[in-house]
This record gives sequence, C-alpha cells and structure tokens, in this order.
Amino acid sequence: MKNFACFIMLICALFVSACSQQKSKTVKLVPHIILDTDIGPDYDDVGAIALLHALADSGACTILATIASNQSPYIAANLSVLNTWFNRPNLPIAVVRGNAVNLTAWQKWDSVIAADYPHQLTSNKQAEDAVTLYRKILAAQPDSSVTIVTVGFFTNMANLLQSAPDTILPLTGEALIQKKVKQIVSMAGRFDSGMGSFKEFNVVKDSASAKVVFDRWPTPIVFSGFEIGMNLHTGLPLLDSSVAKSPVKDVFARCIPMSKEDANGRMSWDQTAVLVAVKGYQPYFNVVKGRIISNIDGSNGWDSTGKRDAYLVQQMPVPLMEQVLNRLMMHRPMTKHGSTDSRKER
Repeated sequence: MKNFACFIMLICALFVSACSQQKSKTVKLVPHIILDTDIGPDYDDVGAIALLHALADSGACTILATIASNQSPYIAANLSVLNTWFNRPNLPIAVVRGNAVNLTAWQKWDSVIAADYPHQLTSNKQAEDAVTLYRKILAAQPDSSVTIVTVGFFTNMANLLQSAPDTILPLTGEALIQKKVKQIVSMAGRFDSGMGSFKEFNVVKDSASAKVVFDRWPTPIVFSGFEIGMNLHTGLPLLDSSVAKSPVKDVFARCIPMSKEDANGRMSWDQTAVLVAVKGYQPYFNVVKGRIISNIDGSNGWDSTGKRDAYLVQQMPVPLMEQVLNRLMMHRPMTKHGSTDSRKER
C-alpha cells in the first residue's frame, strides 16, 4: 500500500510538472520597449508617452527606458516629469551626447511642466549617455526581445549601430542589435503620393544618421509615415475630461489653442508608432512590405522587392482610431495597489 501511494504521488508530481512546462511554453511575453524621443519640438510626443504608460499599466508591455534624441535643455526634466507622474520615477533616462539636434518647444510647454511638476532630473547632465544606456540595457535582455520605438531623430540609432565593444559587452553595436533587438517601430518618412519629394521632419533634421540606420540596420523596421499621423487628431477629449491636474492635459490645453491647424486636435504621429510597437498593427493598420530607400537630403523612396521593412496603411476608420488613441492618452496614473489614482480627478 505504501509503495502504491508513493507511485500515485510520483504520477501526480509528473503531471503537475508537465502542466507547468506546457503553460510556460504558451505564455506570451509582453513587448519590452525602449522609447527614443525628440520630445520638445512637437507635443504629440507627450501623448505618445502617456499612451505608453497606459499600455504598461494594463500589462501590455514593459518599459525599459525613455531616451532622448534631442538636446533641448528641458528634455531630461520633461521625461522625468512624465515618468514620475505615471509612478515610474526610477525609469532610466538618457540623453544624446555629441553632435545632435537641439530644439525646444515654441509654445514653451516644455519649460512650463518642468516648473510645475515634481521630477528627479533637473538637467541633461544628470541623465546617462544614450549609447551607454542602450548598450547596458540591451546586454541584460533576452535575445531578440527588445522593440525600440523611435519617434524622433535617428542620432542615437546611428551612434549605437556604430558603437565599439566596451566594458559592458565585447560586441560591436551592430552585433549587439542583431542579437538583442527584435525590431524598430518608427514614426518617420512618407509613403503615400508625397513619397520621394517630401522631407519628413524626424528624418531630415539628422538625415546623415537616418541614412546610416536605413542602410545598415540589421533587424526589421516598421514605419508609421507622415501620412498616417497627419489624418489622426487627438487631445480635445483630454481637454474636456475631469482630470484636474495633469502634465499631459496641461500640455495639450496650452498648445491646441495656439495653432489654427490644431482646432480639431493635434495631428498624432508618434502615438501610432507606440501603439503598433506594443499591440501590433492589426486591426488598426495593414502593412506594405519592402525596404526603405534612403536619400541623403532626407527624402525617401521604397523598394517593393526588399524584405526587411514595412510601412503602415490605415485600416481602422479614422474616427475609431482617434477614439483608441484619445482613450489611452486620458489614462490616469496607477497607484501602488494597481488602481487608478482618483485624487487626480475633480
């Protein structure tokens, strides 16, 4: 009887182990995201960061870092403000070093939220070097697990690609990217009838770096082109919401009235790249596969015979797409107990 009981216990243990192994095989890992942003020249970056934190709070992704491709004097502080607001004050922040674009917001929202909200970093000097942080984070991640979302200039991407082996890891930047990065999802370029003559802002402001990346990047790139965000307007529901004090709401409330083109809401380029990086392109978009053709003047073409890249084509009706983006942008911070913070409401 004793032997029979032991046999039954062994069978049960093997069954539980097999079930656990099967479950572990079917668990889908959420995307691990690094956001690379030029936050400052435009304010759709603020909406994109709000959207990213909302998706992370829902368990849809893990944010590894927020990294700046712009040397605006407020950029580290702005990233710190937004990460702190969404209860991630210790999220790593880095800023591009060396030759780079330096642009502030003409509406001055970047200095306003830096003055009005708590944050740990007060100057760019307190932030890490972008390439150093990239190499450190990528080295610690599982192979082919990291999605980089670029919603700004390609300076950091080119610098990382061309980086040499160091004390962090004895791999070149290209080898490190090939080993650790799953894909880039980028708001860049144009892929409709304006393709070939139009110079999209994120590309043309550092076209030399963009060309290095487009020509040499070793993993897939998904592009959300200018034509996608141009037709999507967000922010007005945020202004009408009951949230009383929020840096996201403050930015949109300040900036929308300053420009006639924003009367129906701000054009929403960067939010689409974040959404696709986390949730995938369906049911929001279709894709056209190929490879980007990079021109040194900042314009781009498309090689339909290529295999590395894809660009988005709108599928979901624009009004429904705007509802998706607005809803995520209105997300309130999560408390330590996992519920939204009702203190931020009237």
